[in-house]
Amino acid sequence: MEAALRREPTMSIADEATRVQQARDGDREAFASLVRTYETRVYNLCLRMLGHREDAADVCQEAFLKAYRAMNRFQSGSTFYTWLFRIAVNTALTHRRRTKLRLVRPISPSDENQPDHDPMDENTRPPDEALQTSERSARIARALAELEPPFRAVIVLRDIEGCDYDQIATILGLARGTVKSRLFRARAALRTIFERLNLASDAPGLSVETP
Repeated sequence: MEAALRREPTMSIADEATRVQQARDGDREAFASLVRTYETRVYNLCLRMLGHREDAADVCQEAFLKAYRAMNRFQSGSTFYTWLFRIAVNTALTHRRRTKLRLVRPISPSDENQPDHDPMDENTRPPDEALQTSERSARIARALAELEPPFRAVIVLRDIEGCDYDQIATILGLARGTVKSRLFRARAALRTIFERLNLASDAPGLSVETP
């Protein structure tokens, strides 16, 4: 799968803990700094879940609004971004259930604005190589879009976001063993989709992990 979005937040763990506590006490600027730290990752998560830029932007904004309203319920013993991701995933899944998904063009790297995307790549790579990478990304997104939402969520969190099993279990509200078995089935389903779409050569190197 494409490179996981594992770039560290711009603030230290201590600073984040301070901002979280300040936000829990009603400090809007403290919460705004948390939004700036995580907005790109949350947007990318929503984009992968929904496959449409405008929907992703709306759901991302809704997720942060829900998080702001629920800050006083955040438990300091848990990781803030895990808690935030759970809100974002649940909001995206609810959005998928209540709206009929539109047929849209596949996601391209220019749509994603991902933090691990280096703008210099466009200047340093040959034009034909950059085009091939863009087209491959679009084909992968097309296959990913065909997964059922629960399968898509676990693939996005594990193989794109790089979350570990315990983090995924917390985000999705599942047992750790359920996460592993669902991921195994999701990867199998994704491989089947690649084969059906004759995209086997584009299939990302999903690691084989037994449930």
